Amino acid sequence: MAMNVGPDAARLTERVAALVAAAKKAGADAADAVAVRGRSTSVSVRLGKVESTNASEGDDVSLRVFVGRRVASVSATASSDPATLAERAVAMAKVSPEDPFQGLADPDLLAKAIRDLDLYDPTEVSADRLREAALAAEEAALAVPGVTNSGGSGASAGLGGMVLATSDGFVGQYVGSRFGRSASVIAGEGTGMERDYEYSSRLHFSDLESPEEIGRKAGERAVRRLNARKAMTGTVDVVFDPRVARGIAGHLAGAINGASVARKTSFLRDRMGQQVAASGITVIDEPMLVRGQASRPFDGEGVAGERLTMVDKGILNHWFLSTSAARELGLATNGRGARGGSSVSPSSTNLSIEPGDRTPEDMIKSLKSGFYVTEVFGQGVDMITGEYSRGASGLWIENGELTHPVAEVTIASNLRDMFLRMVAADDIDRNFGTASPTLLIEGMTLAGS
Repeated sequence: MAMNVGPDAARLTERVAALVAAAKKAGADAADAVAVRGRSTSVSVRLGKVESTNASEGDDVSLRVFVGRRVASVSATASSDPATLAERAVAMAKVSPEDPFQGLADPDLLAKAIRDLDLYDPTEVSADRLREAALAAEEAALAVPGVTNSGGSGASAGLGGMVLATSDGFVGQYVGSRFGRSASVIAGEGTGMERDYEYSSRLHFSDLESPEEIGRKAGERAVRRLNARKAMTGTVDVVFDPRVARGIAGHLAGAINGASVARKTSFLRDRMGQQVAASGITVIDEPMLVRGQASRPFDGEGVAGERLTMVDKGILNHWFLSTSAARELGLATNGRGARGGSSVSPSSTNLSIEPGDRTPEDMIKSLKSGFYVTEVFGQGVDMITGEYSRGASGLWIENGELTHPVAEVTIASNLRDMFLRMVAADDIDRNFGTASPTLLIEGMTLAGS
């Protein structure tokens, strides 16, 4: 796949190859180097006026060297001298403590061909066009009855790419584009004001939701929160809106991350091959999804990951693994190594809790009383124990109908129990790197009035 057409790809490929060669010359047993290219333009507006226009462009490189069982990494700009960087990295490695799990990925696992996943849209979007989209989103939001003020709207366009070279001979590159639109608005007056938002983020410009749709949804969400009440403390069945359900999927991903398992900081660390979720729950991770928001033809170590059923009908099948996390667990990497600066750690790609066969409406209708959660806040999730406690707001369910707004309550349980009681609806939107349908979780504790 071409990387921002022209000489950029060739220049960055030469740069990382030179860094790897310099590292070997400086005394490294093995090395890899990565160049990350980013470019973005964004415009934000509020009440019909432009508040800011930002543009950024940059290339960053990092070199990782291995001397025996010792490792060190250095980061720099693309114009830095390869020999100087390599000598510095090797000198650092020689005085680093030994780490028996570090090293390059097994050469047999490296991607043999770089697949085109249609991640790059060359559409150029001018700052004027971004401004028009941001203004249109805000105008549509302010037109919703009950909306009283704007929290601002924005639009953005950019791209990010990666070039990786290793001393085992792997050289690969890919680039992805990213376009976004958002609106945030306020409804109500005085102490009764409520804020909400809507956004759309896509790899291809033509896939974005229209500014008018984003604005309308933001306005309707804010108005729907007006005149909220507290709810009575007790046990409640909770329906999570997909926006919040994606966060639950993220907690599951964190609990099956190989690095957390190796460090014994996950409450699922001893559960491989066992039932960790309800039998109706299947979780897929798919790095090679065409146009996927988190797709990549190879990971941060050059390994091509395959589609994995992480949880199959409630049974845990896999951890997310990079080379070092896998070695620590006595396993082989499954191509989930993500590059963060100069280090590599496991992460999910296109993760989805697969949809069930009930509509969200049917789920709500089945409840005599319940809580439809549209937002959670606070940091109350302990991944070591699974304890879950979050501030929440949303709508009360009475006799199968969404009724009045609810705010200033806390919902609590343990993720271990929540996963086992989880029911997935059929309404998944796969336009997110972590995707989930509406989720029903019975028997949570609500602390209110």
